[in-house]
Amino acid sequence: MTRESDLENGSSSLGVPVDGHGEQPIYTGTQGFLRRVSGTDLEAADVVVTGVPFDLATSHRPGARFGPDAIRKASANLAWESKRWPWSFNAFERISVLDFGDLLFSPGQPESMVAAVQQHAGRVLAADKTLLTFGGDHYISLPLLREHARKFGPVALLHFGAHTETRRQGGPFEGGTLLCQAYHEGLVAPDDSVQIGIRTDYERSRNPFTVLDAAWINDHGAQQALDEIRVIVGDKPCYVSFDIDCLDPAYAPGTGTPVCGGLTTDCALKILRGLTPLNLVGMDLVEVAPVYDHAEVTALAAATMAMEFLYVLAARK
Repeated sequence: MTRESDLENGSSSLGVPVDGHGEQPIYTGTQGFLRRVSGTDLEAADVVVTGVPFDLATSHRPGARFGPDAIRKASANLAWESKRWPWSFNAFERISVLDFGDLLFSPGQPESMVAAVQQHAGRVLAADKTLLTFGGDHYISLPLLREHARKFGPVALLHFGAHTETRRQGGPFEGGTLLCQAYHEGLVAPDDSVQIGIRTDYERSRNPFTVLDAAWINDHGAQQALDEIRVIVGDKPCYVSFDIDCLDPAYAPGTGTPVCGGLTTDCALKILRGLTPLNLVGMDLVEVAPVYDHAEVTALAAATMAMEFLYVLAARK
């Protein structure tokens, strides 16, 4: 058990640093994201990491309920760096990150997940903290968007993914319809929102969002994509939803609905890095299904995207 005096001195009762860096091997200790402090006291945190292990709304292969655990475990491979390349600073000297753990809800009752997420997100946002949330399937974004819209008004949405998630037909808890629901509930500002990496069919005349599809981005590159994004989003409060299937299966095989022809990890990271000028208010990272993964490739990509988001927030400090 760790003593309070040890925490004040920056070490555990075993003499191991607890600040996310130092001598502790990556295969030991607790599995908080990037080895940040775990707990439920929001007061000292700038960013609150939360897991939502839910996959009852998945359209195809299940398994994303194991995503939060996989992302945290893979993040140990990143925690040893005192500075994240290519940034010139240590993000955790500028922002404080708390891993809240996973939310609890009834596994067979999707409505209980929605209630748990909205209650938690509302509490975190009321305390003026930023949420970084790990799914779980993509449906968890809907209750998160509800609470962000409650605080900020309709948000600009940056959606990274292979699918638009704008189908009009489906059950009340279906991942493929979540952005259609979000649009009709007035949670997002369609003229200020961009979908990145799309490469499956959708009703173009009925999709209210700007689409930068994967083929266009792969042809034109991250910088041109960023130029478009910055013009469209402007200074509006912006929420990022990153479905890991935005990446090509070569870079993220561990997901429920992989689609060839996606973005490289490098391209996605460059786009995330370039979001520093935007007014980012939150992010979720969804659809990591480790049962289909190989050598933690997908989980590591997800952890790296999440870490990049933290550096973007820290850069704004």
